[in-house]
Parts: sequence; structure tokens; C-alpha cells
Amino acid sequence: MIYWDHAATTPPYDEVVDTMAEVMKMHYANPSALHRSGEAAAKLLKKAREVCAAALDVQPTEIVFTSGATEGNNMAIKGAAMQYNSRGRHIITTGTEHPSVYECCKQLETLGWEVTYLPVDHAGVVDLAALTEAVRKDTVLVSIMHVNNETGAVQPLTEVGRIVKERNSRTLLHIDGVQGFGKLPVTLSQWQADLYSLSAHKFNGPRGMGVLYVKQGVQLFPLVSGGSQENGHRAGTENVAGAVAMSKAMRLSRERQPEFYVRMTELRELLLQGIEKIQGLVLNSSKHNAPHIIHFSYPGLKPEVMVHALEEMGMLVSTKSACSSKLSEPSRVLLAMGKDMNVASSGIRISLGKEHQLGDAARLVEVLAKVCGNLRPIIEREGNRR
Repeated sequence: MIYWDHAATTPPYDEVVDTMAEVMKMHYANPSALHRSGEAAAKLLKKAREVCAAALDVQPTEIVFTSGATEGNNMAIKGAAMQYNSRGRHIITTGTEHPSVYECCKQLETLGWEVTYLPVDHAGVVDLAALTEAVRKDTVLVSIMHVNNETGAVQPLTEVGRIVKERNSRTLLHIDGVQGFGKLPVTLSQWQADLYSLSAHKFNGPRGMGVLYVKQGVQLFPLVSGGSQENGHRAGTENVAGAVAMSKAMRLSRERQPEFYVRMTELRELLLQGIEKIQGLVLNSSKHNAPHIIHFSYPGLKPEVMVHALEEMGMLVSTKSACSSKLSEPSRVLLAMGKDMNVASSGIRISLGKEHQLGDAARLVEVLAKVCGNLRPIIEREGNRR
């Protein structure tokens, strides 16, 4: 089996597994405890925070440990909304965001907030003119992802940040960075980001850990009340082993990002060329997208049929976001990009990882062509029946 679903989750680095196991065995004390073991755990937590901050070129005090990007996105959006509701009750996002952002905004709408969902073009890139028009005096927050988790579309965050701050310097900019970190350069200062969320298992770290960058001076209403952990942003005993393991994964991913980009770009180009030659397939990803995600559709075929057919041939792929992959509805992301219902209902995602080689990509194209050939008569029969 070859695993082509790294956008859903990644296998942890061996060094990360070893580090987490060691810390769990040797440093299990509560870092808030006053005794020697507690102080040792607190020192490890402090070091982990420093390593994570260095990977993002920010200050350690700006790093908040979370359970992952879903929590981080909710903390950023709801926390900002509740903290700064005296400024207004308007939020801006796009129609192609991850469910943890999109549904969060939908929930705020039920509480009386106005949300503007910006359009995107055929490649999934946000309409900057619409953003310029949308930012108002009462806009509290703009939330736009770095890389789309389904198609790999990359947003022009430097331009986004410039527009937001020129239109309203008090409007906060939140970036869901889950699919970008370790794959593309991250420049929070250049983007003028106030909030930035990550999930460790997307960059070969442990599940159940994440980072929320909160720019110095930005306040968030805490969604979880209790102790004073994480500078009051998130109560609860810290996951020391998870934080240390995540910090190692962040450091390694940041160091290896340039090499990863070169290798994945080569593999992606091979896959794109192969997919374009297969009859019936429709590419949804642009050639200018992130290097590790390719998305295509086979109109007329349910995507789970393709997924299972490829699995029988030793290739593990997915449909859309892992959070939504078991839902039968057409892709909200593809519909927002202007794709028709047949294309939006038959999407397949291939996402690359560090272990893939050129031979793996060539084999995937070969298998995909064979599977499509085997399934084509089924689609033609169904089309004739209609």
C-alpha cells in the first residue's frame, strides 16, 4: 500500500515518536507543580515553546499550545469575536475555508454576527477586489487560509494583509496555516497576521497538539475557563510530551521545507502530466498551487467507488477534507470555484509526503489509468440510462 493522503494526516518523524515516548516516561509530572519533577516538566514546556516560536520567527509569549487547528481556529475566531464585539459584529472569510472555520462563522451568524463570504476564482484564489470592498469600520476579523486543504490553492496573503490593514488597522487577520507550514515559506510579519493556527499531525508531529500564534497585544476571550495556563488563553494541564514532540516536528519541518518543496514539485508535475492524459478526468488544481496536493474529478462516478478501486490496487487516496470525507454532498469548495455539480460530486484528492519517490508517482499514474479504463464502461452505461 502507498499512502497518498498526507493532507489528512502525516506519519510522525521517527525522532518525534522517540522524543514523545521518552518525555512521557521520564517527565510525567504536572508542570504547574512546585516540586523538582514539576519544575523539570515546566522547563521542557518552556523550551518547546521557544522552539515553536523560532520556527515561526515570533516570540515565545505569542505561542499558545492547543489540541490542534480546529480548537485553534475556534479560539481565534470566537475568542476575537467575543473580546472585540464593541468594535462591531462583522467577520469576513471565504466560501472555501476548512469546516473548522466555515462552521465556526456559521455558528456566529446564529448569534447575530454578520459574515461576508468572499468569492474565489476558478483556481480557488480569493477575489482581492471583493475583499477591499468588504472590509468596513465594524469588521472585527478577517479569516483566510494559507493553502486550501482540498485543492491546494494558495492565497495571496501579503496582498490580503495589506488590504485589510489599509482599510481598517484595527481589523484582526487570522490565517489557518495547517496545509502551508513545512510546505511553503511562512512569513507572519510580512502577512501582517494577528492570529495563525497549526496542527502538529499535518507536519509529521503527534496528533492532539497544535499551535495558535497570538500577536503581542491581541486579546482573546478564553473559550475554556479554569487555571491560568497558556497565559490565560487556555485552561487545563499542559500536554508536555505532546508539546516537546510537536516542537521537534516544527523545527525539522521548517529546516526541511526548501528540500520538500523541490522534491514535491517534481512529483506533482509528473502526476499532473499523467492525469491530464487520462480520458474523463477533470483537474481541479492549478499548476500554481501548493506542491503537495492534487485534486481531480471523474464526473459521473461516485468518488468512493474510485477510492476503493484504487485501494484494491494498493493506492490510498481520499475525496475531500478528512473532516467531511464521509459526507455525500458535493464539495462546497469546488462549487465555490464555479465547478458544476457533476465535477463537485466526484472529486478525488492526492496528497504527497516526504517518503514518496518518482517511481511511486509513475506507478500511481499507471494504476489510475487502468482503474479509469475499468470504470469507464460503468459511467457510460449510467449516462445512457439517463
